[in-house]
Amino acid sequence: MTSTWNDFNSADDQNNFDLIPKGTLVKVRMTIKPGGHDDPSQGWIGGYATQSHTTGSVYLNCEFVVLEGSHARRKMWSLIGLHSNKGPEWANMGRAFVKGILNSANGLHPQDNSEQAQQSRRINGFSDLDGIEFVAKVEMDKDQYGDDKNVIKMAITPDKKEYAGRGVAIFAKACFGHPSPSKQQKLNATTYASGGPDSSSSPRPDPTRGRNIGSK
Repeated sequence: MTSTWNDFNSADDQNNFDLIPKGTLVKVRMTIKPGGHDDPSQGWIGGYATQSHTTGSVYLNCEFVVLEGSHARRKMWSLIGLHSNKGPEWANMGRAFVKGILNSANGLHPQDNSEQAQQSRRINGFSDLDGIEFVAKVEMDKDQYGDDKNVIKMAITPDKKEYAGRGVAIFAKACFGHPSPSKQQKLNATTYASGGPDSSSSPRPDPTRGRNIGSK
């Protein structure tokens, strides 16, 4: 007796995905693979952080899934540094990346230091980052075998002209709680994303309304 799990001649061939070109902008959802390492004094709770047994470094082990476009459903993996015994540089890079993610997800200009913007850059824990959606730039790195691989190391924020196209939908969903904003909402989001003259001073809808960060 034969079945599809005894005879594999009829199975599909494996997909050989080409790498996503460096510099491609994509909308991604980030999830964190829990590593079980906590340090409440640092705010690392919930078991999200991972500690290397060889170097002692601490990081977030992140997966990024492309949500739309020709590369939809493609996955990439990157680390967000939290601590290194070699010095603060890796942790500082990690904090800058997370800040960029929050700015991208919430439609915040990096120079927007209003009380509302500052509150949107605060999290209760890493669970708030698990499932967050933002605009990212695809970059290239080397894997353990020396081969090229795609990674995510930079979030695209509203001060970048590239954000205006892909970021509007994220901005609208975060601020208005609806994935398909009205024409006026699109205009407001596009103006803000394009760095309009009143983008930092004009009152904006509460970016925490309808946010899906922390959801799975």
